[in-house]
Parts: sequence; structure tokens; C-alpha cells
Amino acid sequence: MTPPHAPLITWFGDDFTGSAAVMEVLAFAGIDAVLFSDTPSPALMARFRSARAIGIASTARTHGPDWMDANLPAPLGYLNALGAPILHYKICSTFDSAPASGNIGRAIEIGLGITQTKAAPLLTAAPQMRRYQAFGTLFAGSFDGVHRLDRHPVMAHHPVTPMAEADLLAHLAHQTTLPCALLNLEAMWTDPEPALTQALQAGARILSLDSIDANTEAAAGKLIWDNRAALGFVAGSQGVEYALVRHWQNIGLIAPAPSPKSAGAVAQIAAVSGSVSPSTARQIAWAKANGFEIIRFDAARALHSDTEQSDEIATAIKLGVAAARAGQSPLICSATGPNDPAVTAFGAALARANITPDLANETIGTSLGTILDGILTQTDIRRAVISGGDTSGHGMRALKLDALKALAPTIAGAALCVGYGDSPHDGLEIALKGGQMGSEDFFGWIRDGGGPR
Repeated sequence: MTPPHAPLITWFGDDFTGSAAVMEVLAFAGIDAVLFSDTPSPALMARFRSARAIGIASTARTHGPDWMDANLPAPLGYLNALGAPILHYKICSTFDSAPASGNIGRAIEIGLGITQTKAAPLLTAAPQMRRYQAFGTLFAGSFDGVHRLDRHPVMAHHPVTPMAEADLLAHLAHQTTLPCALLNLEAMWTDPEPALTQALQAGARILSLDSIDANTEAAAGKLIWDNRAALGFVAGSQGVEYALVRHWQNIGLIAPAPSPKSAGAVAQIAAVSGSVSPSTARQIAWAKANGFEIIRFDAARALHSDTEQSDEIATAIKLGVAAARAGQSPLICSATGPNDPAVTAFGAALARANITPDLANETIGTSLGTILDGILTQTDIRRAVISGGDTSGHGMRALKLDALKALAPTIAGAALCVGYGDSPHDGLEIALKGGQMGSEDFFGWIRDGGGPR
């Protein structure tokens, strides 16, 4: 039995937007949840002593196994020591990963070593987000329908982690030699316990779980919770929390979710985007037609030299502040989709600069965060959006925000939150959005305060 005020779950996210999505699921189920941007100090942790769900966000998705070996054990060990029955390593619901970038297999190896659990369930599907796994194959929704992941219009062509394989265990085989097993739809529809027993007896250390609907989601949550002593380290998307919440409500561990509310409309927000997703391109186009001033940030020029980076930042801040004072909502972007010539120019600049993609992404993300900081500091705007999973992590740190709590829902995975930190932006309302996430009018929805509709 979990004590009434002990943590129910802890999680470590491999990017910031995904980490915030976990917090959103838990918070809107009525669970006091907080997300930290790094391992919290005792004083910061004391500020959120009532939390029953505690997470730490990272940029692990953009790093390789050597970085993981150096940087994952400490925060995973910290979270494990909090004593929650479940420690979740949060990955993207589109399984963004490759051997040299965001290696999920290596992360699971590290997590199993720290927690000393028998095996790790791998639950990537999240039906609420139109992510479905059937017989080991992952499908994901987009504006244009549902696609097998290796035929998805975004993920099949991702610039860093293109998905050439939709069978997740086949994809994972390039990242780890741990023995794996699939608990398929037939098992999840009936009773997955016999399949679990068989898999563990065969020595499986990673257990991929199919899920396509409320019934299989509930079965996954029950399987994980009932076997938490042996399966207490879990990898997966926020589908893990959706499944657990559904099961916790079924058994009366938590009350039915309260009705979500809007945070209320404001006249203006400020936004930055480092995403090259086609989805973000459509969102930027909508914003341009609906009261947002689109301001370009030349990411290629920012890689040339520190001086040119500083000039680009200063120019964007100046233009953003001017737009705000003219009554517009400034939206600073590095590109307006994958076919934007800026994407090709950035690739060429990256090759000339002779730096790693990780460092280049950090440079651009930090620059956009610095721009957002400058605009917010010089205006009265107190609501913001950061678009792009990698951009969000670096942007949060540029704003010196140390913690987030969910405030109002939007589309699953992109809630409006409140940011906390020892900075002028303490209390800032902010949404972190993955590139492929959100409705076409997402920026307007945040301006309106989020909430159901």
C-alpha cells in the first residue's frame, strides 16, 4: 500500500515538451505534479513538498550514449531515492531515437541498473494522442490522418532521427542487446499476465506493450501497477501516465478527474519557434493571419560567429518589442517548415562551422530563449510559447525557470503551465510544444487561455 502522501510516480524526460506532457496528464487527473528543469535543490524541493508526482526534464534526446552514461545516473538515482513505486523514463510518443542520438536502449540499460528491477515495460502508445501500437508496430496521427511511423509525413523524414522502421523492437535492436519481448494485442485484450510470466521466464528485460484503445490502455496500466515491485522502472511516452491514471481511477486510488478550465484570454503573448515541422509551419501561417507578427531569426547566420549570433538576438528582441508595443503578439521563428530555404542554409552553415548538431541545436535554442527573455523583460507580456522539443529545453534554461506546474489543457501534450524560478519570470504562464504537436490555431488557443472547447 502506498502511503497517502508518498509520491505515486517519478519521471525523467528525454526532452522538455515530453516531460511537461507527463505532468499535464497527472495534474489534470487531480494529482499534485511538478516538473523541474534539473535536479532540484532542497530549498526548491521544499517549495513543492506536497507533490505526489515529481519529474525532471532533460535534453537527453539530443545526446548519445556517452553523454547518457555521464548524465543520467545522478538524476535517475535522485528520483529513485524518493521512493515512488514507479520511475518512468519518458520518451517521445513517436519513438524519436537513434544509436547516436536519444538512444532509448542505453537509457533503459542505465535505468534498470539503477533501480535493479527485473524488466522494463515499454509503453509508447497513447491513444488520446492518436499514437497506437498494434503487434509491435507504432502508428501516429497527423493533420492528414494516421500513418505507420515509417510512412509518417514528419517522422519518416526527421532530420536527426528518421524512422525507417515502425516495428519498435526491431528499431530498438540497433540500440541495445537486452533481450526483448512483445505483449501483443491478443494478450492485452484478454489477460496479459500469462504472457508477462512467459516473457520474464525467457529472460526478457524489455517488454513492449501494445495499446490502441481504452481497454488495452487500462490493461497496460493494471499490468504495470500490479507488478510494480518487479517492473518499477518503465520506459515510454505519456501513455504510461494515461494508462496508470485510468487504472488508478478504476481501483479508486484517485478520484475522478476534475473538470479542466481555461486560464482566461490575454491580449498578447510572445512565442519563439525552432521547429521545422510541417505542423508548426501551418501553425505559424495561422498565427500570421490572426494577430501575430512573424519575425525571422537567421539561425545560419547565428552559427557564423558570436558577434553575428549576438546581432541576430538583438535584432529579434528589438523587432519583437516593437511588435508588442504596436499591439501584436511577436512570434520569432528560425524556419516556417521543412521546405523553407532557411533549413538548407542552416545545414550548410553547420557543415562550415564544423560543430556537432547537438551544439548547434543548443546554440539556436539558447538564442531563441534569450530572445524570449528580452521581449518579456521589456514588455508587460506574461504568457509565452516555446515551440520545438529541443528548443524548449534550452529556452527554459535561458529564462531561468526551474519548475513547471500545469495550468490549463490544450491538445494532449501541450498544456499551458506556470513557470517558477529565481528570476523575473517567476509565475510566467508558458506552453512548451513539440514541433509536431498542437492544433492549427495553437498559438491563438494559448492566447485565449487554453481550456476545453
